[in-house]
Amino acid sequence: MNSMKALAFMETHKLEGFLDAQRAVVAHIQTVAEDFFSFYPDALPRAIEPTQVYLLLGSERGFCGDFNQALLKTLSAQANNTASNPARIIAVGGKLSALLENSPETTLLEGASVLEDVENILVQIIDTLSQLQTQNGDISLTIIHHDPAEDTVLSAQVMPPFASLHGTAPQFSHPPQLNLKAETFCIELIDRYLFSTLFEILYLSLIAENQRRVSHLEHAVQQLDDKSAALLRRGNTLRQEEITEEIEVILLSTSNLY
Repeated sequence: MNSMKALAFMETHKLEGFLDAQRAVVAHIQTVAEDFFSFYPDALPRAIEPTQVYLLLGSERGFCGDFNQALLKTLSAQANNTASNPARIIAVGGKLSALLENSPETTLLEGASVLEDVENILVQIIDTLSQLQTQNGDISLTIIHHDPAEDTVLSAQVMPPFASLHGTAPQFSHPPQLNLKAETFCIELIDRYLFSTLFEILYLSLIAENQRRVSHLEHAVQQLDDKSAALLRRGNTLRQEEITEEIEVILLSTSNLY
């Protein structure tokens, strides 16, 4: 357990370095988007009666408490299912998938155990989203994940993208100079935004999972240490009782000699 805790702790520190860089990328894209859409508001994507898709980022491995159950609780509170257009669910992580294997309209994907797995998981998510979009038309994507800073579950709607930028006032007197057509630039900007945001949230989720695992294992190790100490005290007490009984037998035997 101590070895598992140490590995989770090391993975957390490795991920934090990548998360800082990814946050800077997302922040830069957001700044570019604010400038672009303030001058080209008609380019903002608008989904008409989209199919709701929920992406749940669970754990691939265990020893992290109610990590996955908390995601399902949040999903249950938010999901808006109708008979004609039920919500689709993408569950990422082996332990989470085991809880949803019999759920309809659910796609089950493997999760990341270490940083190096994140890129492959991202590709699988994008492929699944593309299939859902082909089958159902416009989709609205909400990601439900754990936040390591607040130790809570967050829900982030990332599609349609840049929904908060409707009506943004220009910050500059002249529009940005583009080397592409506005429509082409918009498509590429959205692609970069989705990839970068998904990377950031996958990093956040994996950090939160490892933090929860460290905490869970620390508690488990402490419980084992407490039980070990209690057993040792109990053993010492029993040994003392045995010694006392042996002394009493010797004293009784001695008294019978006189």
